[in-house]
Amino acid sequence: MSIFQDTVFASIVRAVLGPTYFAHIDEMDVPPVYQKTVHFPKSSATTTTLDDPFNVHTRDHPVYNKQAAGAGDSGDLELSGELPKPVKEPIKAEGSDSLLVTWYGPDDPENPMNWSRIRKIWVIFQMCFLTFSVYFGAAVYTAGERGVSEQFHVSSVSATLGLTVFLLGSGTGPMLWSPMSEMPYIGRMPIYWFTLFLYVVLQVPTALATNFGMLLAFRFITGFVGSPVLATGGATIADMYIPKKRVYGITLWSAFAVCAPATAPIAGGFAAHAEGWNWTIWILMWLGSFTLAMLFFFFPETSSSNILYRRAVRLRKATGDKRLKSQAEIDAENLSGSDIARDVLVRPFTLNFQEPIVLLLNLYIALVYALFYLWFESFPIVFIEIHHWRQQMLGLAFLGILVGVFVTLPLYMTYIYLVEEKMYDENGQIKPEKRMRVAIFASILCPISLFWFGWSSRADIHWIVPIIGSSLFPMAAMLLFNVVLNYLADAYPKYAASVLAGNDFMRCAFAAGFPLFGSAMYHNLGVGWASTLLGFLLCAFIPIPILLHFYGERIRFASKRAQHN
Repeated sequence: MSIFQDTVFASIVRAVLGPTYFAHIDEMDVPPVYQKTVHFPKSSATTTTLDDPFNVHTRDHPVYNKQAAGAGDSGDLELSGELPKPVKEPIKAEGSDSLLVTWYGPDDPENPMNWSRIRKIWVIFQMCFLTFSVYFGAAVYTAGERGVSEQFHVSSVSATLGLTVFLLGSGTGPMLWSPMSEMPYIGRMPIYWFTLFLYVVLQVPTALATNFGMLLAFRFITGFVGSPVLATGGATIADMYIPKKRVYGITLWSAFAVCAPATAPIAGGFAAHAEGWNWTIWILMWLGSFTLAMLFFFFPETSSSNILYRRAVRLRKATGDKRLKSQAEIDAENLSGSDIARDVLVRPFTLNFQEPIVLLLNLYIALVYALFYLWFESFPIVFIEIHHWRQQMLGLAFLGILVGVFVTLPLYMTYIYLVEEKMYDENGQIKPEKRMRVAIFASILCPISLFWFGWSSRADIHWIVPIIGSSLFPMAAMLLFNVVLNYLADAYPKYAASVLAGNDFMRCAFAAGFPLFGSAMYHNLGVGWASTLLGFLLCAFIPIPILLHFYGERIRFASKRAQHN
């Protein structure tokens, strides 16, 4: 299958030049009785039988025979291999007169679960890079806060609002975008691309803002439109992998999410010092533009419900049989407009506050995420005021965070391979509570990092010591993010996008408010005691992973929405 299949680029080509380009299985060949309805390329090497009317399960079907399919015309089919057993007749949907459109057997190449390893890795890389681009947008602004304060004549606390409103937008956006991506009529790819397009375009008025109110308004809007991937990225990875392998993708995804806020001050610091605060926004626009171009050509649709919906549309057009429908369409027929609105707008909130597991984990991750941004407010105090670094060099202090991520990533993946994979049953499933062993370790590591950083941030102690202490926090944060996101996806697979959207909302809501009092807290209490206070706050949450490890299954079984088996 072509790497362009089901991308924005392929959709435009097909709309302009017709369905012979980047054709799907069902467009390769139809029986003669149906060819009067719509024209598709016909292969003389292909035969049609009454037992297999769409000829998708025979060894001669052109999707498995590049030469027979006329691949010279479309150039996008390269599949071969053993075929599944044929389906003799269409499946009738339960409780309906509709004929169910589903996968053409367990090896259907259009099923994201069956994509090649290289294609899956390429999609995950794009997802990670998109996530990096948006998280980068939150923290890169902090490097230009002094310039914002000087140009618009506002206090340093007011200048911090540029970070706050962006995080608020990032938190509220997924509450709309993520449930929309679950709708079969829309899918994930259009949401990612359209919102990223707006995200890139709106950086221009942000950088050219003529007053402080205009800057804050566009920072909120760009956070809002850039946010879908922050919650739905995990669901996209789950589209392609069974739980046993999904954990590798989410681990990599979470690593990019942690690296972005640490990398942004490095690039933004030099840009803001040399050219002014608005160059931090121009960097963001350039990074987003590159990501947008990559997604335009190479990012496919991964939602199985949307892929099957579009297949059903094509088959209805080809055959004229209106009974052919995907399961998602059949399910949607029984939903009213108010039901759809409730699923899109209300469900993420209800899941967040009505499910004890979701609420506890979201509160914990929100605190860790908020402290991550609050903690950044101490870096100028430690490395500029105490160790007398130059302003433009401050970003280099965040390199300890990057080292922490780079050390943790291979170690944790090794743990997954050697230990965690053995916990899965023969069906590739795992009890979510077994993941909490790692979270217990990470929950202890978080306050240790803060204690170390706080009490080593003194003039008589070399600056490398607090940097080493800072490297422990991203280790713990990355492990906690990975465990919690996988746990929520395992425990609530039917509502994965909505649950993860609620998680993102809580994270960003907390993170938006904490930096506003960070500088005052560190100056008034001192770096040591302020870090100690935050460390003790994290210690109060250590019982949560312990509780879920021992009693999580009982709590999960008491829920009507959580997965029980």
